[in-house]
Amino acid sequence: MSSTNILATINTYRKKLTKLITSQIGKSSKESNEIKNSNRDTIKRILISRPNHRLGNILLITPIVQEAINTFPNAKIDLFVKGNVALSIFQNYKEVDTIIRLPKQHFKNLGQYLFCWFQLIRLRYDVVINCEENSSSGKISTKLANGKYKYFGSKFIENVLQISEEEKIHMAKITVYGFRNFLALSGATSNSNDIPKLNLMLSETEISEGKKIMDQITKNKRKSITLFTNATGQKCYSKEWWTTFYELLVSNFKEYTIIEILPVENTSNIDFKAPTFYSKDIRQIGSVIANSAVFIGADSGMMHLASASQTTTIGLFSVTNTNRYTPYGNGSIAIDTNDSNFKDCINRIKNILSK
Repeated sequence: MSSTNILATINTYRKKLTKLITSQIGKSSKESNEIKNSNRDTIKRILISRPNHRLGNILLITPIVQEAINTFPNAKIDLFVKGNVALSIFQNYKEVDTIIRLPKQHFKNLGQYLFCWFQLIRLRYDVVINCEENSSSGKISTKLANGKYKYFGSKFIENVLQISEEEKIHMAKITVYGFRNFLALSGATSNSNDIPKLNLMLSETEISEGKKIMDQITKNKRKSITLFTNATGQKCYSKEWWTTFYELLVSNFKEYTIIEILPVENTSNIDFKAPTFYSKDIRQIGSVIANSAVFIGADSGMMHLASASQTTTIGLFSVTNTNRYTPYGNGSIAIDTNDSNFKDCINRIKNILSK
């Protein structure tokens, strides 16, 4: 067995063991002390934990970061994540201070991995928020963090009656709803505004630069539709599916220029038939998408990036839970292609663009 396979096997057993060990964390008695209205102004430092490296998962914590900023305006926020993508995503969040970044490969960077956990224990926090209660690393980091008030994510969402069951499972919304209820049950007034949208916080300069790039690609004054034909695993539609869909888009939306956003692998499931844009800079990609009328793509990190760029986003779903990952805000929708044919998809896009 190769060293790579050995590490993969060890990692599989590590995940199973940590999940077993952490299954009861946050479920016993009270999860924290109470945050009263009278002492909310004393909250100066918050830790938000989401030790994951995927683009989509990190973008999905931007609503809880905004919620923490709105709830505790005097506080600085630290993040406990994995990989480097959070550096770019939260670049324009002035309230975000320290980003503790676990390496993506634990065993190959053991020194850095251990240092991040030491840094977590060494720092002091007023509030610690775990974003994903099914994450073993998230639970452990919340447990080990030196914090006064801790939200683990369990039980607090169960008795929130004013929201639908669909919203209770949305990856971005559930943490916000649960934390609001945690505050309410602790004796503090919680926010009742709409759940914050995913937000990359693009600056006017970035959006302006994105428009320049868009103009260079289109070479005309027509509005544009951005398209992403890639995704991971079974979420990715076939070349045949995308080719048929693209041809329908071209014939039905002649007044628009269709631009394909290419993945990091620089591949195309429509064989580069449309004008393309390629970049490894997610903020630059977001700035280009922000200048399109609508973004269309399968459930992926790029779909969430489009949503975070404040662009109307049409997410195409075939295997993943639509309610859990659907894009929201800015008129965005999800289409379950198991229940919708090509004609249905085109009609829904027409309806959105007509608005």
